[in-house]
Amino acid sequence: MVSFTFMKTLTMRDFRTRPKAVRQALAEAGEAVLTVHGKPVALMLAVGHDFEETLRLVESVRAQRATRALRGAARRTGRDRMQPAEVEALIAKVRRERAQRRTP
Repeated sequence: MVSFTFMKTLTMRDFRTRPKAVRQALAEAGEAVLTVHGKPVALMLAVGHDFEETLRLVESVRAQRATRALRGAARRTGRDRMQPAEVEALIAKVRRERAQRRTP
């Protein structure tokens, strides 16, 4: 497991019972790990003045994680070695199947 000791750690109990202290700690640290029974369950980020920029960064990280997962799945199934013609044929097959499901 990755160590998160460099970040402020807040417990779920703190979150429930002392919300003002949690907000203050988050404002001071800028980020915190929320834990339940000592295990991380969430990463809290202070938004600051530019919520949209923070949201774009989080979405970018999510997209990178999804891409990494897809590439890993492709390696495990051997699809990372498919030729372009094979990829096109697979796409066409899936599109046909979807079209058939939509047709009553």
